[in-house]
Amino acid sequence: MYPINPDRNLPWNDLPLLPIHAELYSQVEILEKLADARAALARLHGRSAVIPNQGLLINTISLQEAKLSSEIENIFTTDDDLYKAFSDEAKLMNPKSKEVLKYREALWSGFQYLNEKERFDMDYFIRIYNEIKQTSDGIRPDFINTRIKAGGTGPNAGKTVYTPPYGQKIIEEKLQNLIRFVNDDKSFKIDHLLKMAIAHYQFEAIHPFRDGNGRAGRVFNIHYLTNKGLLDYPILFLSRYILDHKDDYYYGLNGVSQKGNWKFWILFMLRAIEETSNITFHKINDIVETRDSILRFISSQKDNFRNPDKLVEAIFTQPFTKVKHLVDAGIYSENTARNYLNQLCDLQVLEKKQVDGHHYYLNQELYRILADN
Repeated sequence: MYPINPDRNLPWNDLPLLPIHAELYSQVEILEKLADARAALARLHGRSAVIPNQGLLINTISLQEAKLSSEIENIFTTDDDLYKAFSDEAKLMNPKSKEVLKYREALWSGFQYLNEKERFDMDYFIRIYNEIKQTSDGIRPDFINTRIKAGGTGPNAGKTVYTPPYGQKIIEEKLQNLIRFVNDDKSFKIDHLLKMAIAHYQFEAIHPFRDGNGRAGRVFNIHYLTNKGLLDYPILFLSRYILDHKDDYYYGLNGVSQKGNWKFWILFMLRAIEETSNITFHKINDIVETRDSILRFISSQKDNFRNPDKLVEAIFTQPFTKVKHLVDAGIYSENTARNYLNQLCDLQVLEKKQVDGHHYYLNQELYRILADN
């Protein structure tokens, strides 16, 4: 029912177009796991939708997703470096932190693009790729013959495991087919979660860009969920599961092209949605409950804080806060902001850190929640 790749060393220009045969995903085990994944995602959607300050999620959850997705591509940065880089508004950062922040920017610029356009198109994919790689490149040109090789240090390291389609015209035709598949829900009546899993494989198999395809494909996963109304904001920790099961992720991708094993791949993606929906749900609850607890604690102090609700919201929108953040938000003057942040350090709500002559105020509880697996 699914023609497999006859030779992994040659460009798979005959990569089948979408849709795939219904029998490949209409199986009892898949449909049972689909129900679990849908329930977990719906619970997350309902919880996040009622939080009045979405900055609690936008600047925390999405940063972690960016960090985890980048780690899949062996781009590592510490939480400290990442949060400080974000706090400094990209002025002082190491190259790895910069790459992670570019992923986050792609996550949010693509989300805003789809809110305006309402549909996926070629410009969307190129935009995401350009954001991630900070390039003005487009679809992989004819002179680039990309090969996907096995990593690691084992006996198969360096061997070709897959060669994507070759030739800009062929790549564009297959990408346009993918775009029609994800946009047209009347002609292709497939559950959205199944469609996301199928579309993610197809994007990775097309491999339309010279680099950054893995990250672009994972950004697309989350944008697909928001575009179809299954999430209000791109806040799912989907890369957490992929990173924890990295070998299975690549085994699943290769299994489709080499064996036509769609069942393993789709079940993998459904488990990823279910587990990461639950993780994100609990992290959101922890963040909100901790924020409320700290607000009650601060409000009970004899030293009155003016606008304590705004102060607490500010220190929960990112782990590292600076005096400048409170001033720029129009909450306090510079002296008042510094005084209040120092008082929160005395109360052990924050921890003051000095790095390269710059002062940061670390929200220890928020940092702990985000770092907790």
